[in-house]
Amino acid sequence: MTDAPPQLQPPSDALIAALIAIAGPANALTNPVDQAPYLTEWRGRYSGRTPLVLRPDTVGQVSAILKACNDARAGVVPQAGNTGLVGGQIPSATGHEIVLSVGRLNKVRGLDAAAAALTVEAGVTLSTVQTAADGAGFLFPLSMASEGSCCIGGNLATNAGGVAVLAYGTARAQVLGLEAVLADGRVWHGLGSLRKDNTGYDLKNLIIGSEGTLAIITAATLKLYPRPRDVATALVALPSLDAVAAFFRSAQSQAGPGLTAFEFMSQRALEFSVRHGTKEPCPLNPLPEWTVLIEISSHEAGPARALLQHLLFEAAESGTVSDAVIAASITQQRAFWQLREAMSSAQKPEGGSIKHDISVPVSEITNFIRRAAPLVENLCPGARPVPFGHFGDGNVHYNISQPVDMDKERFLARWEEISHAVHALVLDCGGSISAEHGIGQMKRDELANVKDATGIAVMRAIKAALDPNGILNPGKVL
Repeated sequence: MTDAPPQLQPPSDALIAALIAIAGPANALTNPVDQAPYLTEWRGRYSGRTPLVLRPDTVGQVSAILKACNDARAGVVPQAGNTGLVGGQIPSATGHEIVLSVGRLNKVRGLDAAAAALTVEAGVTLSTVQTAADGAGFLFPLSMASEGSCCIGGNLATNAGGVAVLAYGTARAQVLGLEAVLADGRVWHGLGSLRKDNTGYDLKNLIIGSEGTLAIITAATLKLYPRPRDVATALVALPSLDAVAAFFRSAQSQAGPGLTAFEFMSQRALEFSVRHGTKEPCPLNPLPEWTVLIEISSHEAGPARALLQHLLFEAAESGTVSDAVIAASITQQRAFWQLREAMSSAQKPEGGSIKHDISVPVSEITNFIRRAAPLVENLCPGARPVPFGHFGDGNVHYNISQPVDMDKERFLARWEEISHAVHALVLDCGGSISAEHGIGQMKRDELANVKDATGIAVMRAIKAALDPNGILNPGKVL
């Protein structure tokens, strides 16, 4: 049992003046119009208030800001690209918390080709990291729909997943070193390209995934990979979830580590994406019950496409696959991926959407989705499940669109009730209520009910040790 941290204090006029002096008046936003982009998450579910948005551009400024706030017992909410989906980057409605954006910490500090490592600051967008790696002949595999606007600091703070986890792992697996500022302003200089370092506790992996509650990430040394010489991509039609599971086992067996993506999409998810996202016809017509976007990569010229063709031929012969289209060009390959990447935004025009980012063992995906549909129907007749996700790592985005004739706000008012039931089913299937989006404020209260009590106690002890005054991202995770 740990003592509760001292009560946080609203920032005084003197503190605000001191913080403005640290960041500079041009990068200390007090006007509500200027602050607006930092105070609401993109889905509109979470909004907050703040007396001050700070946009430092040096680690020294971040350090000075945190020291001043810690001394004054004032809460600080770190923010990167503001693309988070659980409200972890949004201040509370009290208006008592400072928002610290790392968006101006946006330098690429250096690339070490011999070590296959790239060091970047926290405000560098994910797409910029990918471009820098590609320009040097490498691959940085972390990839997601928001990569043009999300920042590496937020990706690491939430241990983001994305579409390449099957082959390369989550964001945590892409990091060799970190630089971070603690609550009291001390800077931890943990950057470096060492592949092996067994000197005590692994601090970088403690901070990664802590959602800004233990420290603010200011820079990272990232692991780069050889760029594949050949990539083959296909959209595949399958008649059932059992067929999806069988096709995955076959793909994994034949392609091994060359299987770099295996995304599955329900018919409704693909329908929404075609209707509202890409507005381009799908090459699979009619839209199948289930679709897989599969990608096979090779470091040798040529064999990826041949392997994919062989895999699809065998699957068609066995009746597992009913149709397939292999991308004939990079343009078509990108069009296939756009169908998948547009799925989240394509649900907006369909009204309210209750979203679940969950994971279950791969062997339980079929069982979970089959049991979830009648569960949702019993709770809210006419509600439309929109499941899709990353089959190979068990991450299901089990989103639910409102009934066609139901009021949006009345549907969204059922969020807690429906999510509680879905999460109970997830736990019954041996899964997790958060696969890649984090806990934030959305799942904070539920975390204590689903996580081992000893685990929660250890987390609280770590929080108390690193942030005894509780200033870092108050009200999030714990």
